[in-house]
Amino acid sequence: MFAKETLTYDAIPLPDRADMTDAEMARAAAGFLDRMRKRHSVRDYSDRPVGREVIESCIRTAGTAPSGANHQPWHFAAIADPALKQRIRDEAEEEERRFYAGGAGDEWIKALEPIGTDAHKPHLTIAPWLIVVFAQRWGEFEDGTRYKNYYVPESVGIATGFLLAALHHAGLCALTHTPNPMKFLNAALGRPASEKPTMIIAAGHPAADATIPRVAKIKKPLDRISSFF
Repeated sequence: MFAKETLTYDAIPLPDRADMTDAEMARAAAGFLDRMRKRHSVRDYSDRPVGREVIESCIRTAGTAPSGANHQPWHFAAIADPALKQRIRDEAEEEERRFYAGGAGDEWIKALEPIGTDAHKPHLTIAPWLIVVFAQRWGEFEDGTRYKNYYVPESVGIATGFLLAALHHAGLCALTHTPNPMKFLNAALGRPASEKPTMIIAAGHPAADATIPRVAKIKKPLDRISSFF
């Protein structure tokens, strides 16, 4: 990355180059689209274990994402410990009960009805892994001096997208969960005040009787999500 004393530019030849024909590019893009269309947000998990090495590889993939000034302002806390998962579930459900009891406006609650969610979050203990994503609002050199991170929400959002794609590529399902507020996660996971939790990702294998909301299969067409000039 960089050190306090050495902030210099040093160019190296592009180390990895994909030399594809136009036809190969088209097949690769279509193949990735087909694979990602099979990604689903799943709330019903099996307790089948997932090896730590799989999660490590997926987090390493997330760590390759581009970021503002290459500061890589993220931290991924991966949790398999049952007691810690239970603590997170208990505190998350407490926040969710307040949310559904009136903390959220009527419009928000109405928007969630087709998704079928409520304050009950069993996936937080059944899924073999929880990954809590933290955004680092500032960093520190070894002597404790702070430095500013740039484009933190954008950078962490891109890295989280990489992580979700990697989990899917590894044959796993994932569900993003954002209890509000989430400050309890700093205390539960020993993360510093410089870091803001952005979401909890449950990762694992789907239960044999897993379902998804029908509405989740409805995606906006290309002409609604893009413009070409």
